[in-house]
Amino acid sequence: MARVSPEATEGLRSRKKRLLRQHISDTATSMFLDRGFDEVRVSEVAAACDVSEKTVYNYFPTKESLLFDREEAQTLLLSESLRDRGDGVGLVDSVLAALEGDTRSTFSEHRIGPSTPQALTTIRRFSQMIEDTPSLNVAVLAMMNRLSDVAARALAERAGVDPEDPEPQMAASVVMALWQTQMRAMRRYADGTMTAEEVQAGVIDDLRRAAKVADAGLSSFTAAVRSSTSKEQVREAAEAADAARRQVVAAMKQARTAWKQVMLEVQAHHRAGDEMARTKQEIRAQQHELRAEIRRRQQDLRRQQALLREQQARARARR
Repeated sequence: MARVSPEATEGLRSRKKRLLRQHISDTATSMFLDRGFDEVRVSEVAAACDVSEKTVYNYFPTKESLLFDREEAQTLLLSESLRDRGDGVGLVDSVLAALEGDTRSTFSEHRIGPSTPQALTTIRRFSQMIEDTPSLNVAVLAMMNRLSDVAARALAERAGVDPEDPEPQMAASVVMALWQTQMRAMRRYADGTMTAEEVQAGVIDDLRRAAKVADAGLSSFTAAVRSSTSKEQVREAAEAADAARRQVVAAMKQARTAWKQVMLEVQAHHRAGDEMARTKQEIRAQQHELRAEIRRRQQDLRRQQALLREQQARARARR
């Protein structure tokens, strides 16, 4: 219900839109508290604010969001409180500082003081209305689930892990329990019997007491993430070593295969060389036999020629 603080650089148009949005939300909240959430139509809220029903839905997508207009601011506050700013501040201290600041801001922005005790009872009536209205119960649960997802993502980013890992999911539950402590404490103390200062002090005291319990869980988150990260690093290193071993084995197999191929080629080359040598020997033998045959034929030819000359000489002598 607290107003979203405008930025220092906010322009006139943005300021008008912010103030109109806040006016619609405040008007709707007042009407819901007076008559009951289910008894008030959005069109009636629009008429009371002198705007169209379409304008109301432009600012608030659902009837329930008319009441829960701080979700965006809460999301930013939650993310910022869980972000690691490198200042050495622990998780619990950071979240506690954010919630204490939000509590003081709520009292300050609503100007809740000794002269406005009705504002304190309004807080209690607001909480009671949510409990008594099923649709608002569902809306609150959905909003808390969304904020829990925001917390898990912020914690995972801080630790460098997956948001779906059990460690950031469990730590987010602890953070949201602290967030709910604030709401319960506001209702617990705003019963009309205490002053605004006493209510604020009671809420902050409850937050600090709850933070002492939450500290163990969130401290364990850091230790568990470190341990998990170390185990993961060891596992990754083992996997990398195994992958390297497999690559070496594969390279050795490839080398053996290549060596076998080389040996086969060498052997084939040797066989080819042996075959060539045999072929050359056979050719030389054939050449030798051919030369011998030529010599024999030449000798036969010379004998025949000599015999022919003898016969010719005898023939001439007989004449």
